[in-house]
Amino acid sequence: MKKRFKIRRWSLRVRIFLSMILVTLVASLLITGVSIYQFKKEAKDYHQDRVDRKEKAIKEHINYVLATTTYPLSTENLPLIFRERIHELANIHGLEINVYDLNGDLLKSSKAAFSVDTISQKIAPPILRVIRATAEKRYVDLLTTEKGKRYRSSYSYIKDTKFKPLGILNLPYIEDDGYYEREINNFMMRFFQVYSFMLLISIIIAYFLSSYITKSLKSIGDRITEIRLSRVNEKINEPHLPHEINQLVRSYNRLVDDLDESAAKLAQSEREQAWREMAKQVAHEIKNPLTPMRLTVQSFQMRFNPDDPNIKQKLNEYSATLIQQIDTMTSVASAFSSFASLPAQQNETINMVKVVQLALEIFNESYITFSSDEEEIITRMDRTQLIRIITNVVKNATQAISEDHPDPLVEVKVYREGNSVKIDVKDNGKGISVENKDRIFEPKFTTKTSGMGLGLGIIKNIIENYKGTIIFVSELGVGTTFTVEFPIINPDSKEEQTEV
Repeated sequence: MKKRFKIRRWSLRVRIFLSMILVTLVASLLITGVSIYQFKKEAKDYHQDRVDRKEKAIKEHINYVLATTTYPLSTENLPLIFRERIHELANIHGLEINVYDLNGDLLKSSKAAFSVDTISQKIAPPILRVIRATAEKRYVDLLTTEKGKRYRSSYSYIKDTKFKPLGILNLPYIEDDGYYEREINNFMMRFFQVYSFMLLISIIIAYFLSSYITKSLKSIGDRITEIRLSRVNEKINEPHLPHEINQLVRSYNRLVDDLDESAAKLAQSEREQAWREMAKQVAHEIKNPLTPMRLTVQSFQMRFNPDDPNIKQKLNEYSATLIQQIDTMTSVASAFSSFASLPAQQNETINMVKVVQLALEIFNESYITFSSDEEEIITRMDRTQLIRIITNVVKNATQAISEDHPDPLVEVKVYREGNSVKIDVKDNGKGISVENKDRIFEPKFTTKTSGMGLGLGIIKNIIENYKGTIIFVSELGVGTTFTVEFPIINPDSKEEQTEV
């Protein structure tokens, strides 16, 4: 199971490469096995045919000897008939010749006298029974010598001119496979040379072929990993691809189309949901002042008396209450309008130090301090939006300090850091709790009893439009420090510059 699991983790490229090499190896082994089998079969057929030819030629020669001999043709006379001629036959045909009687006893052999005792003096009874039983009256026995060499021993009847059996002819034939063994060795040597070259070529072809096959798949895989719902995804336009991979490409392109359509629908749905939520919030904020306004009007209507000496004072209180609630509704409408559509940027060359200092002049709190390491930090951006950012952050800082704080303090500092300008707004207010830190820039989120919680969300959008950042660090009971950072944009000398 472990091996199978490891193989499954191999890449497709490695699998194709190894599969092609394995096919080459298996094919080579099969070719080698078939070739060796063919050589051995040819050697076997060759020896069988040679034995048959030798036996036929010797028997024809024996028939000639029997036809020309002066001895009566009988089994007892066979040693006399072949006394001298058997050696002549053996020399002519290059084969050992043994003559047995019909009972299987040795009568005459072409071997020398001193080596005759090494020959079997009697034919085995099973062989005699086979010779007598077969229609051809012939039997070929396959044997092996003590040295491991194979040889064939052919047995057949010697017949007279009237086809009467006189004896049994035995022809031992040792199979000389030296020629075929040399051929096999030569073939294996040549095949190994060709196979080595073929294996090298196969490895090169397998490498490039596996790379070619997986290149398109890897390209599609890379594209799939880059698919994002939040951006436009590119299609694959490669017409010259294999049919199977082309189908995969078409499927990928259809997926991109479907994804873009789904992203558009999702964005539309999110926008509609956001506006629904915002509309609910605005409706809720507007209804809040309407109720006290209605009650105030009803109370004034019921208690109105023109002759009341305090009528003027009551009218003033009534008017102040209505004006306060109307101001609340106005602030709600203004905040919603600001969040819904930010004004277009009017970039100009400004001195950040002076603009921030100018934005602080609208505050009456004496505990707000300002400092800067430089008198001038020049960049390009919308002065109104910068003032809006500073005003909102500083206002939140002052609201974070309770009225009974013994020593309130809000420190505003402008300084340069590398190619950026930073604005720190530090207060010693109540701080931000841990559970609220991740939601501080969310629209509609607020910890105050009044307002819609849109301020920080609005200025965060403004800051990010200028490729800037806003971060904060806070500790409960100690205070909070907001840091706004903008990249410094060098003013274009060709454009009109506005000094502040």
